[in-house]
Amino acid sequence: MLRPPLFLLLGLALGSCTVGPDYERAKVEIPATFRYADQEARQVSNTLWWEQFQDSVLNDLIRTALNENKDVKIAAARVEEYQGRYGETHSRRFPQIGSGLQGQRAKAPLNSGPVPLASGTNPIYENYQAVLGVSWELDIWGRLRRLDEAARAELLATEEGRRAVILSLVSAVATSYVNLRDLDRELEIARTTVKLRSDSYEIFKLRYTASVVSEMELAQSQSEYERALSTVPRLESLAAQQENALAVLLGRNPGPLVRGRALGQLTLPAVPSGLPSAVLEQRPDLRQAELNLIAANARIGAAKALYFPTISLTGLVGSVSNQLSDLFTGPAETWSYAAAATLPIFTAGGIAGQVQQARAIQQQYLLTYQQAIQSAFKDVENALIASQKSREQLATQARQIEALRTYARLANLRYDNGYTSYIEVLDAERSLFDVELSYANTQGAVLTAMIDLYKATGGGWVDEADRLTRLEPNPPTNRDRAAP
Repeated sequence: MLRPPLFLLLGLALGSCTVGPDYERAKVEIPATFRYADQEARQVSNTLWWEQFQDSVLNDLIRTALNENKDVKIAAARVEEYQGRYGETHSRRFPQIGSGLQGQRAKAPLNSGPVPLASGTNPIYENYQAVLGVSWELDIWGRLRRLDEAARAELLATEEGRRAVILSLVSAVATSYVNLRDLDRELEIARTTVKLRSDSYEIFKLRYTASVVSEMELAQSQSEYERALSTVPRLESLAAQQENALAVLLGRNPGPLVRGRALGQLTLPAVPSGLPSAVLEQRPDLRQAELNLIAANARIGAAKALYFPTISLTGLVGSVSNQLSDLFTGPAETWSYAAAATLPIFTAGGIAGQVQQARAIQQQYLLTYQQAIQSAFKDVENALIASQKSREQLATQARQIEALRTYARLANLRYDNGYTSYIEVLDAERSLFDVELSYANTQGAVLTAMIDLYKATGGGWVDEADRLTRLEPNPPTNRDRAAP
């Protein structure tokens, strides 16, 4: 008969066999360079890029969000859940030890049963047991190791998922803040235009009363005033909705927020540079996709191991006695050990189905991983294109505004001197108003494109932001709300 130490040595000797495929990183075709790379860009992807906006309010909002946002807290709790799952799975690779203590005192009937108690026998008897049991499944074919590998990969994938939430949150807060300042600027332009059109309309009413202008010109002046006025409620509604959305990202109830620097005062961050493979390997979503693939690959081996015998060792040592005082003395000692093996013979395709299922899941995660890489390159390319083209558009619109201001000034001079109708003035002012609003919108688009680029590259700044989640929040001070 084999002694327990020999069983242990046998298990350790055979435990080096692991069925199933080992993970190998999939080969993915990647471009050597980006189509719209900035040749003069600096490598800043590992810094807190939002600080380059030089807006202390934005810095405070992001720090508050990292500490109070509910999605971040949910993601952190999910990581704790998978830590528990991994701990449970990992524990199965080791011997399981348990103990038990039992005591019994009973009275046997005197005259019942096939053999009545002899005269003078005490019908009251006692029984006490104290045992220490050990059970251990020998991982000869590596099933438990594959399950352990899968659980560890899933834990790491969940952690990358938490980092992906941080990446998205920082980008969302920055984008929402830029959109809010964009709407504030558009609202400022609209209110200024309304004031100018209102003054003009009042003058035209006086002129009409004095029969200097026609009713048609008065109606044209009123029409432009009402047109400018109608944009104010729409922009006020959008700004309030943007405030509410940003407040929820901060983990707060919807409500007004403080403002920092104006849209035109926000400093444009530098474009992060680096080779595509080096930059995108830092993206949490790509890491998460690969770790899910690793876990699925390991589960193929765990499913294949079901074809082979399962061998378990059990052992027990303890003491049994009819007297509590004699429980741990002399002849009360008891022990046993055993080995058990099970081998599937006929499962009607059950194990084959599990293997097929595991392979299919692995293929799904493989394709998902490859698709995630392609989407990552698309995101970077789109952000680079948007950054470059929106800056070109902004420069064009700036020149257009200057031209329209000249046009409006000359149109008013021509009208005042009777060389043209008021329609020319209205056309110039209407075009200037529209382009000024478009220019503010493009300013926001330039900043948003840079935010999208940092989100797409997913640099080391995510680690820096992650550290902020472990710090005390630094909410904005009770400053007066800046007037939009």
